[in-house]
Amino acid sequence: MSGFFKLYKQFLNKYPLGLQAIQAGALMATGDQLAQNLVEKRNFNELDFVRTAKFYAVGFFIGGPATRTWYGVLDKYIGSKGKIVALKKVACDQVLFAPAFIVVLLTSIGLMQGKDIGGIKTKLTNEYKDILINNYKLWPMVQLVNFTFVPLHYQVLFVQSVAVFWNTYYEVFSIPSTYPVSL
Repeated sequence: MSGFFKLYKQFLNKYPLGLQAIQAGALMATGDQLAQNLVEKRNFNELDFVRTAKFYAVGFFIGGPATRTWYGVLDKYIGSKGKIVALKKVACDQVLFAPAFIVVLLTSIGLMQGKDIGGIKTKLTNEYKDILINNYKLWPMVQLVNFTFVPLHYQVLFVQSVAVFWNTYYEVFSIPSTYPVSL
């Protein structure tokens, strides 16, 4: 197993954006499979693998690259170590990035599900405030841990790993949403 982690670390250093896009896609796909299996209680022959592929695409093309780029910007302009630095990063993340990213994520997932712009606007109008409030119940603490203890190269992995469980929780306990939200 140590060979795997050594190889992972080499690829992470050589291709940080690409590898983090792949892992974000894989974790979003995993979250969708967990939702289909555990929340929706689908049998194997009922699983929607096209939906899972769409979640992978959102993680690969949007989630991974956007969060990795954002964390790099925060690291460059705010710094990388210290409690005050971590608090500043959390504030910027939750005030600037999270509100915009939720819109991008909901729009992307809605488009991938074949929803029209009117339906997406309606969803945003009806649910955005609740989704943002629910975001603030968990993600500031997650990001505080992330920015305080997790090295930059592993921050996307950490956040996407938490998001797998957040998405499952969100589907079980917070539905009005018809699809999960991860940051």
